Amino acid sequence: MTDASLPFEVRHSPIQGFGGYATRPIAAGTRIVEYAGERLTPEAAEARYPDVVGERHHTYLFAIDDAVVVDAAVNGNEARFLNHSCAPNCDAVFDEGRIWIDAIHEIEVGEELVYDYAYILPERHTPAAKKRFPCSCGAITCRGTILAKKR
Repeated sequence: MTDASLPFEVRHSPIQGFGGYATRPIAAGTRIVEYAGERLTPEAAEARYPDVVGERHHTYLFAIDDAVVVDAAVNGNEARFLNHSCAPNCDAVFDEGRIWIDAIHEIEVGEELVYDYAYILPERHTPAAKKRFPCSCGAITCRGTILAKKR
């Protein structure tokens, strides 16, 4: 069930599973929702969700820094359902040890709220690695993966 105070509702998404859809116009710069959940060390998160080579990656983990990871699958909220897009209308913002999802441009009623996960993978972005972290956002600019661009 979606929190009525939020400016979006959760429903099925063509991108992946569920997504968040605006229930009212959202102005650029609006702080929409905190990405909430259990706080873990990176080691505890890795033990809970080991990355298996060859299998598709899927968790609700979000690293705040090198010491804290938020697991939205435990005590999380609707923010965990916001999908990745290579053409985002939201951004993840770190503020005093918390993660917030903010609108980066005007969002219309019915529009899916999406942000670029920019998942950091230290290894080379091989075709096999990209297959483990696929993107199906459908944007014209889709890079085919949720992985952050290598610099």
